[in-house]
Amino acid sequence: MEVVLWQVLAATRGGPNRARILRELDDRPRNANRLADDLDLAYNTIRHHLDVLEEHDIVTSSDENYGTVYLPSERTRNHWGTVEDIFTKLQG
Repeated sequence: MEVVLWQVLAATRGGPNRARILRELDDRPRNANRLADDLDLAYNTIRHHLDVLEEHDIVTSSDENYGTVYLPSERTRNHWGTVEDIFTKLQG
């Protein structure tokens, strides 16, 4: 999981935005529309990044179709020290 986190959050062009999304979801689970507003990113951009994060089991979602709420997965929570290291690297 640590390698996946580094690749998805730090080793790609979209990684910094995915890291921003993950940080926001750690603060409070929310839906794609709210994330778009909070991060000042286009809804379609948020949807793309959430799809990537969910595909790699970094975030999980409720089963609702409209207003689906996202939050960090249990696997991500178990490797939160790595996530914090990535946040630090991206800031510096």
